[in-house]
Amino acid sequence: MKTITVATSHAYEVKIGQGLLKNLGQEVSSVTRATTFCVVSDSNVFALYGSAVCGCLEEAGFRCIHFVFPAGEQSKCARTWLELLEFLAQNRMTRSDCLIALGGGVVGDLTGFAAASYLRGIDYIQIPTTLLAAVDSSVGGKTAIDLEAGKNLAGAFWQPRLVLCDTDTLRTLPEDIFRDGCAEVIKYGVLYDRELFNHLLEKGLGFDQEGVIARCVELKRNVVAGDEFDRGDRQKLNLGHTLGHGIEAKSNFTISHGKAVAIGMAMIVRALCDTETETAVIQGLQRFQLPTRPTCSAEDILEYALSDKKRAGSTVNLIVPRQIGCCDILPTPVENLLTIIKTGM
Repeated sequence: MKTITVATSHAYEVKIGQGLLKNLGQEVSSVTRATTFCVVSDSNVFALYGSAVCGCLEEAGFRCIHFVFPAGEQSKCARTWLELLEFLAQNRMTRSDCLIALGGGVVGDLTGFAAASYLRGIDYIQIPTTLLAAVDSSVGGKTAIDLEAGKNLAGAFWQPRLVLCDTDTLRTLPEDIFRDGCAEVIKYGVLYDRELFNHLLEKGLGFDQEGVIARCVELKRNVVAGDEFDRGDRQKLNLGHTLGHGIEAKSNFTISHGKAVAIGMAMIVRALCDTETETAVIQGLQRFQLPTRPTCSAEDILEYALSDKKRAGSTVNLIVPRQIGCCDILPTPVENLLTIIKTGM
């Protein structure tokens, strides 16, 4: 097992390894005073792990309730969030109780926002069950739901008390969803770590899972510790996301988050990078059979990009790789964005 401490407004540990769910009762009792836990999950993940997680908590002497919503990005919305808040209130959850996010990025984002807003803030714990959630969304305290105008437009910064990443859960992922998470792993290599990027190119899907997840978490930990509230260098973690979110939303989420981010990264390097960097990034994405070109129009992508939460007035910050392991934040006038998108197509 690897343990990484994230030093934010309150410090917490990210634990990564096999078989960690078996010790869930002991783990949660060390980080929270809760006597009641609400396990929040989606219909796919709860069917796989819900009984085991609730059983571990009950065996440890805790009261456990659960809230399960239909799997998919469409559930990361105000309706589901309000239903969860009503469920917590009806079950008399108190400020000393705790939520557990059991699932991927949608579950983690929604649960975190509910924890941040219910009773003005209660504890929550992340148990990521996808590669994407393990390396990215479960760490750093960004919580959100989607609005009709775009992704993650309502949310809060609210750090978890613990992130417990049991790598055994990744074995039940369909390969296509596992590849989806690989887009975020590649992102970390492009941003910060040429050695990580080269390992991914060499090993493909056979990469060292525990080691790679731990390295991605370390990299994100370093960024979040210096910029918890996303006002500076943390914006670099949005590489590929401004265009990717537009692609994802325009497809009505039939294109998954990881694939949309992969396309967004490819478009940025085509439009704004030198040939060597462009070739390396696209080669890395293709190594994992991730898409690199959008199917929607440049105008469609622009429409959603202009609603992106990273926009500041008449400027959008784009993240641009200068070489593998080094990226810059490029403030871009919105009037130039359509040309960049078209060039990256």
